[in-house]
Amino acid sequence: MSPEVSSSRSTASALKTLDIEMKALERLRDAMRAPQLGRAIEAAIHAIVEVRGRVIVTGIGKSGQIASKIAATMRSTGTSALYLHPSEASHGDLGIITDDDIVLAITWSGETAELGDILHYCRQRGVKLIVATSHVDSTAGRAADICLVMPQVREACPNELAPTSSTTLQLVLGDALAVALIEARGFTPSDFRAFHPGGRLGAQLCEVGQIMGTGEAVPRVDRDASLKSATIEMSLKRYGCTAVVDEADVLVGAFTDGDLRRCIAVHDLNDKIGLHMSPRPVTVSASTLASEALRLLNENAVSVLFVVEDSGRLAGIVHMHDIIRAGVVA
Repeated sequence: MSPEVSSSRSTASALKTLDIEMKALERLRDAMRAPQLGRAIEAAIHAIVEVRGRVIVTGIGKSGQIASKIAATMRSTGTSALYLHPSEASHGDLGIITDDDIVLAITWSGETAELGDILHYCRQRGVKLIVATSHVDSTAGRAADICLVMPQVREACPNELAPTSSTTLQLVLGDALAVALIEARGFTPSDFRAFHPGGRLGAQLCEVGQIMGTGEAVPRVDRDASLKSATIEMSLKRYGCTAVVDEADVLVGAFTDGDLRRCIAVHDLNDKIGLHMSPRPVTVSASTLASEALRLLNENAVSVLFVVEDSGRLAGIVHMHDIIRAGVVA
């Protein structure tokens, strides 16, 4: 068999898998729009928002790996959650579950024997139990306070044995819950950054106020200052410009290297800076995301943004290099 024929068959097999799983996702979407699953999801979201403790997510095998990911996604988006392995639960870790927690069990068949001790513990202690399964009349489905009944779908595995479409639905259902919880809690980008301070994601969520220059680092002159004074101030600081402020320290303009080049040959250095400044510099607030600030720099073809308060008072300055050093990329 030629490599080309083998490659063609492999691609066809891969595409077939996508088609099968996409159809499975369409069935899940339709199920969510129907009353049974739609109302159950609403009840689950309400129950999780109201719980004083944590979401204990559990499952075993491939469902357990999905459960672990769901817990991780919830943790990173403002919902206190952890993954509990059913076997470890049966050997002492049931003590992790408190009366203030809520349990989310992921089991496609609903007959996962390893979940038995957790189901019994929840019933015995009165801990609310949410079960995501495709079999509402299963052991786990009957034990649930809230049952998220997923549609039964064809596995993409040609033998219909390996969990493929089923785990895709479990994962997407978990994402749907997590995102709904983000909206229900009013979780903001600033909240998200608190849980993701490192790496590129943390950098993208960095705010201008965290990297801007302040105080004496900010070049500034009064609007009555001379062109010479503004040039000296600009040369002493590292930003290649200076802010021009009024008596209340409100930003009224900016004077840049470009402005200096345009006027130095034809104007008196004793001229007032107000005659030569740019009157409408680009500004941001300290709470502006650094990624948004970088976009504004690129759109306006400038290298510096002035940071102002609501009153227009000058609060700081940020250079493109400051944003790039923070790890933000366009």
